[in-house]
Amino acid sequence: MASRSSEPLALNTDVLVIGGGPAGAWAAWTAAAAGRKVVLVDKGYFGTSGATAPSNTGRWCVPPGPGRGAAAARRAARAGGLADPAEGERVLGAAYDGLLWLAEQGYPFPRDESGQPYIANLRGPDFMRFMRREVKAAGVTVLDHHPALSLLADGQGIAGARGLARQQGRAWRITAGAVVLATGGCAYGERMLGATGLTGDGYLMAAEAGATLSGMEFCSQYGIAPAGTSLNKGLIYRWATFTDSDGRALDPTPSDRHAQVARALLDGPVYACLDLADDTVQGWLRRAQPNCFVPFDKQGIDPFTQRFAVTLRCEGTVRGVGGIRLANAHGATDIPGLFAAGDAASREALTGAISGGGGPNASWAIASGKGAGTGAALHAARLGSLTATRQVRDVAGLTPGTPAMSAGAAADVVAAVRQDMLPLDTNFFRHSATLGRMATRLEGAWQATRHDAGGDADLLRSREATALLASARWSVASARLRKESRGMHRLQNAAFSDPGQARRILLRGVDRIDVAYETEPEMALS
Repeated sequence: MASRSSEPLALNTDVLVIGGGPAGAWAAWTAAAAGRKVVLVDKGYFGTSGATAPSNTGRWCVPPGPGRGAAAARRAARAGGLADPAEGERVLGAAYDGLLWLAEQGYPFPRDESGQPYIANLRGPDFMRFMRREVKAAGVTVLDHHPALSLLADGQGIAGARGLARQQGRAWRITAGAVVLATGGCAYGERMLGATGLTGDGYLMAAEAGATLSGMEFCSQYGIAPAGTSLNKGLIYRWATFTDSDGRALDPTPSDRHAQVARALLDGPVYACLDLADDTVQGWLRRAQPNCFVPFDKQGIDPFTQRFAVTLRCEGTVRGVGGIRLANAHGATDIPGLFAAGDAASREALTGAISGGGGPNASWAIASGKGAGTGAALHAARLGSLTATRQVRDVAGLTPGTPAMSAGAAADVVAAVRQDMLPLDTNFFRHSATLGRMATRLEGAWQATRHDAGGDADLLRSREATALLASARWSVASARLRKESRGMHRLQNAAFSDPGQARRILLRGVDRIDVAYETEPEMALS
C-alpha cells in the first residue's frame, strides 16, 4: 500500500498508455513513431503480464488479394449478424503489415521447409520480450508495476491518470494529451493462463469517465482445459475424441463443440484423447504449442493415446467480445482524449456474437493497438504545448490517500463474482430467471461495497474487486436485455435468434446502469 507521506511521482507526456500487453505495446510504439512523447504504465512487468505473454498464439493472417475479402466474409457470415466484413478486411490488413514489420525488425519467426518465415505464428514469451525491446528503443518511458487507479480530466476531456508505484511505495500522477486504455478484458476471477490481473480495470475507468460499453453480454466464452490446470489452449482439441465416464464417445460432429462438452460436464466427468492427430500433426503440435503438453508430461500421460479429464474455464471478455465501444478505427471512444485497444475494446464489428479465438483476437490486438496509437498521437499533437498546463481533476475512482474496502470485503466481492459468472449453469447456459437472480445478488454486493471503506486491503486489490463486480453487473444487465439466443449468448428459455435483435447493446453508468439497443446497426469502423 502506498505511503501517504512519500513524495508522489509526477510526469507529463503527450500519450499515456495504460497496459502492457500486445495492444498496449503496439499503441505505445505507434505513438512514439509518430513523434510523440509516450509513457507506458503496466500493472505488472511489461512483457510478462497478461494472457499473451505465457502463450503461443497464431494470428489471423491473410496476404493481400482476393483471399482476404473472402476470409473476412466467411467469418462475418457466422458472427450472428453483428460483424462487418469490411472491418475484418481492415484488421487483416493492419495486422499483416504489423507482422511484416516484425519480420523486418528481426523477430525470429519459425520457418517452413523452404526457409520462408511463417509470420502467422508468434511465441508469446519471445514476442512480448521483442516488443518490450522495440518499445523502449522507440523512446517510450516504461513504468513497470505501476497500476492505474483512476483517470484525470479537464474541460477538454481525459488528461491523464493516477496510480501506485508499488515497488517504491508511492503514488504517481501523469498528465497527458491523450490516454490509451489497453488494460485487457475481464476473466471474472477465473484461474486461467495469464488472467490473474485481468479484472476489467479499463472498463471501470472508462465508464467512470462516461464512456459507452458494448457487447458485454457476449462474455460467456469458455475454453477447454485439462482438469485441475489453468491451461485453456484450445487448438489441440481439434484432434480430440471426447468421452463420458463410461467411455461413450460424444457426438463427433457437433455444431457447437463447447456446448456439447458443457452439457456433458453438467452430467459428470468428461475425458479427451487427441487420437485424431496423425504422426505429422503430433510433431507439429509439439513444436507449435509446447506449453500445452507440460501438464501431460508432468503426469506421464501420452495425450495422443491416453484419455484425460477436461473441464471448461470461463474466459469472459478476454476471449469473448464485449468492451469499450470504439467510435472509429483510431481507437477513439465517445470521450475526448480517451482511446482503447485490444481486449479492453469491444470487438463486435470484427467478431460479432462469437469468440474471435486466438487468431482473430491476436490480429485485433495489433490492428487496434496501432489504430489507438495513431489516434492518441494525433489528438495530443492538436493540443500541443497545452498538454503541460492542463488543470486536471480526478475522475471518480480510488486515488492514493483515499480509503479502500476491507480485505475481507474485497475477498467476498471476488467470491460473489466467481459464484455467478463462472458456473456453466449460470453463465454458459443462461435463463432469464437465473439472470434476474444474478442481477439481484450482484447489485446487493455492489451496494455493500459502497458502505465498506477505510479497511486494510491495499488500493489495488480494492480497485480490482470493484472492477470485477462492475464488469459482472454490466454483463448481466446486457444479457437480461437480449431476450433471444445469439452466438455465445445461449438463452435456454428463448432458444431462437430474433432478426429484430440483430443489433448491438450499449450501456453506460456505474452506480446506475443505462442499457439499450443501439438505434441503427454500426458498420465498419472508419
